Amino acid sequence: MHYLYLAGAILAETIGTSALSQTAGFTRLTPTLIVLVSFATSFYLMSLALQSIPVGIAYAIWAGIGIVLITFIGWAFLKQTLDAPAFVGIALILAGVVVLRLFSRAAVH
Repeated sequence: MHYLYLAGAILAETIGTSALSQTAGFTRLTPTLIVLVSFATSFYLMSLALQSIPVGIAYAIWAGIGIVLITFIGWAFLKQTLDAPAFVGIALILAGVVVLRLFSRAAVH
């Protein structure tokens, strides 16, 4: 269950970060509200996940998957370009999360 909280925290943080560029320095109400609600939700869900997942492991997964999702959103929807080294870096981040989750004794399974 706690990994579902972590997944929700990652999703909420990704939504908030995606909307951040639309706030125009927090001068536009709707995107600003999306950011605030998304980040608040993300931190709340992360606090629930941390009840059984060690903070370092949870944060590594949260940051790694968040980076991958935001990069994909930028590439797919915001027309931001990625070169071959960027794709390799993203693959390495994903590999790190997989290794951490599947093989580390520090992670809760």
